[in-house]
Amino acid sequence: MGPTDRSAFPRKLDLRHGRVDLSHGGGGKAMAQLVEEMFGAAFDNPLLAQRNDQAVFDAPVGRLAVTTDSYVISPLFFPGGDIGSLAVHGTVNDLAMAGAVPLYLTAGFIIEEGFPLGDLGRIVASMAAAAREAGVSIITGDTKVVERGKGDGVFINTTGIGVTRPGVAPSGDRARPGDAVLVSGFVGDHGVAIMSTRENLSFETAIASDSAALHGLVAAMVEAVPDIHTLRDPTRGGVATTLNEIARQSGVGMVLDERAIPIREEVAAACELLGLDPLHVANEGKLIAICAAGDAVRLLDAMRGHPLGADAAVIGEVIDDDHRFVQLRTAFGGKRIVDWLAGEQLPRIC
Repeated sequence: MGPTDRSAFPRKLDLRHGRVDLSHGGGGKAMAQLVEEMFGAAFDNPLLAQRNDQAVFDAPVGRLAVTTDSYVISPLFFPGGDIGSLAVHGTVNDLAMAGAVPLYLTAGFIIEEGFPLGDLGRIVASMAAAAREAGVSIITGDTKVVERGKGDGVFINTTGIGVTRPGVAPSGDRARPGDAVLVSGFVGDHGVAIMSTRENLSFETAIASDSAALHGLVAAMVEAVPDIHTLRDPTRGGVATTLNEIARQSGVGMVLDERAIPIREEVAAACELLGLDPLHVANEGKLIAICAAGDAVRLLDAMRGHPLGADAAVIGEVIDDDHRFVQLRTAFGGKRIVDWLAGEQLPRIC
């Protein structure tokens, strides 16, 4: 992305009626105008303003954390968010789960020919607002346009860069028997919000996506308990799949208490209607934390003291189990296996 003379564009983009065409990805004047008026204006910051094909910045002192992700959610706009804010939140959260402070993002847009410029503007504005709120800068990016029918509106790819905190090193292989398992709030909201907007699913709900950037919550948590063993955001596959991943990484088992897991009545009802387990439903603004049992009360208090952790709960414990099973102690007193999500519950959830 090179420097652009704004006077080269006598007419501004028509955000009311205009649509993306192949020239917007062709490397010429139309692409330069889209980059300048759409992305450059919304994401403006000193590094991006250099308009180079890369961003050069001073590396902070400490260990860096890097993540990459792609967003193909359908529909693009949903109760509680859109693909733009989701791309920022999801990338920031992947960094936060390492206990890192997010600093910079990159953004690559793959846009289908014919996509309305007005909708693209909404997505970009939402992404810019989410980045400002999270305190991160989008410092470089890329734009491609594919032929009509070879995409589905907009796909977004991101990379996130952050710096880790000294003495904070959560990892999926650090869960130990006796540890407590905590969740930051109600589970399944995002997945149910998306399902309620799908054309082939006929039910209504007031549930909105929980999409949010969690690094502020994590900062409060690691201040109270620096030695959190594991942090993970339970996105695709939900709480069940995430805990199975951790159990496999750490070589342990887990036992959850069904009555302790916060699930909204509306989410439970929607899942019952659709024949789904709420523990398999995706989240985009919740996290799972595993810590030593002696730290659980202090960590829970720190989580509940933050707006994004007000409904946090201790939901189970880590046990010694060579089979690495995750089990659920039901409200009736029995136990059942909480298995990985099998197949694809709902395509393009994020």
